[in-house]
Amino acid sequence: MWLHWASQFVVPTVRFVFRHTYVARWERTAMVDRLRALQDRISAVNDVDRMRVGLFVDGPNVLRDEFDVDLDDVRDAAAEFGQLGVTRLYLDEHATPGLIQAAEARGYEVVITSGDVDVKLAIDAAESAVRDEIDVLAIASRDTDFKPVLETAGRNGIRTVAIAPGTHGRSDALRNAANEAVLLGE
Repeated sequence: MWLHWASQFVVPTVRFVFRHTYVARWERTAMVDRLRALQDRISAVNDVDRMRVGLFVDGPNVLRDEFDVDLDDVRDAAAEFGQLGVTRLYLDEHATPGLIQAAEARGYEVVITSGDVDVKLAIDAAESAVRDEIDVLAIASRDTDFKPVLETAGRNGIRTVAIAPGTHGRSDALRNAANEAVLLGE
């Protein structure tokens, strides 16, 4: 009778321990796989030719008369970190057809938004980073709204670059959140 009473407590306890040990083992395997992928990314950092760069340009904040920014200079600054895989310029509905045509002629994929471009740019940049489409995330802007995007990409093993349109267009928050900072015009 005592043995029957004890088995009611011991067997469920053993099943509980075994089930959680199995889950913990699976989680460890997944963690090891993520660490190996991160290690592969880190080892590839020194090989600039293999790095896939995603360039996301905040058009309304970068292409202002007071900054005098050339889109070729923005692209060249990002290309210093590897091969450009994504090259997007985000503009609002007030963009002139001449600007759109000039950007497309320089190899940019132009994304027109109805309103503020920040949300669309942030979502696209974050998706590219977490989907493993890029190794380097370069954001050209002076808007501190992109700080969380740079931080999220960095936490996921993506090298981050903040490209500022000039001395007066530099954001200290973006520069501090990124691994690298580039100041155009210097």
